[in-house]
Amino acid sequence: MILAPDLHVVTPWRKSTRSNGGNDCVEVAPLAVPVTAYRDSKNPTGAALLFSRAEWTSFVRTIRAGLLDLS
Repeated sequence: MILAPDLHVVTPWRKSTRSNGGNDCVEVAPLAVPVTAYRDSKNPTGAALLFSRAEWTSFVRTIRAGLLDLS
């Protein structure tokens, strides 16, 4: 069993390079367990999502393919 880490003390969180210094982006924190945490940079004390590398890769590919575009 993997216990969820206290993500408020995980360091370092880093902002996406695509944010261009703004706050409308995601932040990433690699964890000791084989997952990476992602959170909204506008709400750093809010919820974070945990993804394995394979899950994140699949998620990004799905977005890039436009499969989640609801417009």
